[in-house]
Amino acid sequence: MEQKTKIIAEEGKQELTITREFDLPLKLLFKAHQEPELLEQWMGTKVLKLESKKHGSYAFETTHNGNVVFRANGTIHEFIPEQKIIRTFEMENTKIGVQLEFLEFEKITDSTSRLTMQVIYRSVEHRAIQLKMPFEYGINMAHNKLQEILSSLK
Repeated sequence: MEQKTKIIAEEGKQELTITREFDLPLKLLFKAHQEPELLEQWMGTKVLKLESKKHGSYAFETTHNGNVVFRANGTIHEFIPEQKIIRTFEMENTKIGVQLEFLEFEKITDSTSRLTMQVIYRSVEHRAIQLKMPFEYGINMAHNKLQEILSSLK
């Protein structure tokens, strides 16, 4: 099955670009990145903290059988509703380190929208570690869930 979320990772670069078109109005797509309850549903992780504002911060955590299997946090540097979020993102207990993410939200039609993410890593090696993980599968699964959950809110 073709993956709807596209990842462009040019050889030798320390960045990648992720794009996905959703059958959702821009307002709903942005809301899915702003509200903790929605984020938890489509990301499948607990939102420990989410300050959706400039200079805000966030923390996510996933547990399995009482053990933490994923923890991430960061700082929101820019937050413009229905336009963009610029943030740092750091997964704990990995060699990837902090990355810088530029999320841009774009209206295509009244009922469709696009998310474009530019992710910059500290080095080509750090990006390579990320790409060796089941990253593409995971982000497609999450975006598919986002589409499914928010379609019921239209």
